[in-house]
Amino acid sequence: MSRVGSIDELLVRLRKSSAEESGIHSAIRAVAMAKDDEGTTVEGVYTTATPEENIGEKMLHEIMDKTHLPAYVIILIVIGVSILSLCVCYCCIKRWCRKRKKDSKKGLKGVVDLKGVQILGNAHKEKVQPDMEELPTNMEVNEGQDEESAKSEVKLGRLQYKLDYDFSTNNLAVTVIQAEDLPGMDLSGTSDPYVKIYLLPDKKKKYETKVHRKTLNPVFNETFNFKIPYSEITAKTLVFAVFDFDRFSKHDQIGEIKLSLSSVDLAQTIEEWKELTSVEGDQGQENKLGDICFSLRYVPTAGKLTVVILEAKNLKKMDVGGLSDPYVKISIHQGSRRLKKKKTTIKKRTLNPYYNESFTFQVSFEQIQKVHLVVTVVDYDRIGTSEPIGKVVLGCNATGTELRHWMDMLSSPRRPIAQWHSLKEPVDGGEN
Repeated sequence: MSRVGSIDELLVRLRKSSAEESGIHSAIRAVAMAKDDEGTTVEGVYTTATPEENIGEKMLHEIMDKTHLPAYVIILIVIGVSILSLCVCYCCIKRWCRKRKKDSKKGLKGVVDLKGVQILGNAHKEKVQPDMEELPTNMEVNEGQDEESAKSEVKLGRLQYKLDYDFSTNNLAVTVIQAEDLPGMDLSGTSDPYVKIYLLPDKKKKYETKVHRKTLNPVFNETFNFKIPYSEITAKTLVFAVFDFDRFSKHDQIGEIKLSLSSVDLAQTIEEWKELTSVEGDQGQENKLGDICFSLRYVPTAGKLTVVILEAKNLKKMDVGGLSDPYVKISIHQGSRRLKKKKTTIKKRTLNPYYNESFTFQVSFEQIQKVHLVVTVVDYDRIGTSEPIGKVVLGCNATGTELRHWMDMLSSPRRPIAQWHSLKEPVDGGEN
């Protein structure tokens, strides 16, 4: 009986232990299910907690808490800021590339930054100015070559023209078509270009194109005719002189093209571009006699023509001492007959006289279109005959800047119109 009691006690104990184990397991299951709502996963009976949340998600939650904005709004703002930053970076890089390109182009023009050389200081002086012993023996030859290359690098633009010679009529038709890439001569960076065309060595006939305002690429398309026998044409040189028009100062010559007709095949029509070259000498062929500035004013109702001689510059040296004694003679002509004549005072020993003297002529409105005005600069000589230096002829039959000045006067009555003119040979249409 004691054995049976002991067996029963063992069975009771086993049942109690199994009940306790099942209670523990059920408790664990309940805890696992409760933690599933807090972000852990339950697989099988129970699982352990996951690692820390993603850093990006944490930052997003923090921003949402601080700004009280939804997640999609914050993401859109971040994308917009990123795109704006990329655009700013792209613009900066593009601007830097353009600036670098311009600097490289400027470097090709051979411009020397003297301030930059001075900043280098004495430590780099040897690099800029070497000692005499370091100079090569053929330095003079190299300098000559450098000067020629520097001249060739100065870009004055180019001109397109056409030549057509008619053997039956001995007529050379010269067409000035257009110019390109002219340098800016005015403060605004533009020019008012026009072209003078004449033949050397006589220069008897000169033509001028119209002035084109504020442009560096003028289109002219103007044709001029020269009557030359073919037997004489090989001895001629055709000159295209490009000028910048300026009403209140002398016209600056931009450049020129000299074309020897002996080297041109006139049997066919020639149309070509040529680069402009710098003017020979200080003033060039056109300004060797000097320049004169005067104003014109016409009052139609009163029939009064007022001429104010202002000044002259760079006159030709006529005396032995290298100076002149200039005065200006003003005369009104109708056809070959001189109607009236006046003159300024004499300015002693100068090539740049200043006058500011006014003269009035009675010219009716019917007569103003028939007469022409001749302004002659004369070198006074006490002993011998006074010798003319050069002259300017204005009127309705004039050409170029002279015709332009005359027409500006007629189109602006009662208003003085001042302009500079280049003196021309006094033998051209000599004066009585």
